[in-house]
Amino acid sequence: MQPYKLDRNSFKAHTFSDADNHSIFYKDLSVVERLKIANYLNSIAFNFNAENPPRMDKNVFKTKSWNK
Repeated sequence: MQPYKLDRNSFKAHTFSDADNHSIFYKDLSVVERLKIANYLNSIAFNFNAENPPRMDKNVFKTKSWNK
């Protein structure tokens, strides 16, 4: 599985007033709508299809049992 790299050309820096204007817009949206927007922005930033995201490689993580 190839690692996804952040495409830094897709976004640009904004001023604090621009960021404040965006936060006012997003406050009126529901949590589900904000999550859909976040998923879409992640798909642009990491260059993957938002409708078919890559599967998580579960072999990277290890679990420990707290019970002895």
